[in-house]
Amino acid sequence: MGKQVIVLGAGIVGVCCALELQRRGLDVTLVDRQAPGQETSAGNAGVLARSSLMPFNHPGLWRQLPRLLRNDAVQFRYRASYLARNLGWAAGFLARARPSVFHETTAALDGLIRLSAAEHLRLLDAAGIRHRLRDSGWIFLYRSEQAWHGSALARAAYARHQVPTQALAPAELAQLEPALAPIFARALWIQGSYSVDDPGAVTAAYADLFQRSGGTLRRLRASAIRRDGERGWEVQGDAGSETLTAPALVVALGPWSKALLKTTGIDLPLAFERGYHMHYGAADGPALGRPVYDTGGGYVLSPMARGLRLTTGVELDDCEAPPRPVQLDLAEARAREAIGLGPRLDPKAWLGRRPTLPDSRPMIGQAPRHPGLWLALGHQHIGFSTAPGTARILAELMCEDGAPARHAAFRPGRFI
Repeated sequence: MGKQVIVLGAGIVGVCCALELQRRGLDVTLVDRQAPGQETSAGNAGVLARSSLMPFNHPGLWRQLPRLLRNDAVQFRYRASYLARNLGWAAGFLARARPSVFHETTAALDGLIRLSAAEHLRLLDAAGIRHRLRDSGWIFLYRSEQAWHGSALARAAYARHQVPTQALAPAELAQLEPALAPIFARALWIQGSYSVDDPGAVTAAYADLFQRSGGTLRRLRASAIRRDGERGWEVQGDAGSETLTAPALVVALGPWSKALLKTTGIDLPLAFERGYHMHYGAADGPALGRPVYDTGGGYVLSPMARGLRLTTGVELDDCEAPPRPVQLDLAEARAREAIGLGPRLDPKAWLGRRPTLPDSRPMIGQAPRHPGLWLALGHQHIGFSTAPGTARILAELMCEDGAPARHAAFRPGRFI
């Protein structure tokens, strides 16, 4: 393969890939148009949780579909014109909600999350930021007994994969999180999980570790890639900017991977599950001790260094479509029913894009018929939980001739 490799994308996935390849002796150049951790990796709920093995396209989705298609739910909204242009992706996404694929996906994601947790702990120590980590898990909140019974499929999946959980009655929830209003009939405490107080800062600290260890960080807006004979892969910047070349290229650009890979003839079935976040000041009284997911309200609240961060559910739309923060407004109204939120702290809502493949699994490995082109993308909502494990798998395949069969659930040949 050669000793030089370019990693495109300085989000959490790309940074972790750069670190792992560097650790194995490669000369790595990490490239992005912005500073590390400034895009999608900055905007998540900061959760590192085993419960993230549960994909959105699960067998229960069919029962929920009529409600979701009304396009007025807090949890899920879509632009009709975008969905009409992406019916192939939508059909593939729904087709993979059948039980056989669901069980394959949960098993694959569980293994990836387990691998990632230990790697995150190692990297947090190496970067000197272990203080950003909480080990208190997170809590799913249910506003009615009906909603609790509707979560039976998820709870069965957690039990099957030995995810430690504890069901909470209202009094037990009040003991753990006294800041919450007594409006929840049930709760599920996901234990054995972690969260951080600033995922963007964690990504930036990992990138600093990469540079301190001899890695090169370059600012470049990649506009195209092409195979350049014996020289390997060429990354072309915007008009007038430089061109970078290396024997191996890793594309870890998250949602922007789709447009870039089209320049070399690869058309990914990748959709954009956009989402918003906002920070809030603390109201009088106790604060949250861990992230909480209000399943009926359609939002997650996470205690962050900047304040309480509210993150929304899914909005299907073009990657670069203008923001439509109505979803955030609706989620905020529901959150104010549950907790005393203070004022908004951010001048405008933050918008992120979660790149999702039809089976809700990332793509990790070499692109078929494109030797030297490696892919680490499509992590939907769980890139932060799965980035270090993705890096380990990619490095095994690149550096150790790792057995592709062992990582078959993530092979790019599923869709290329």
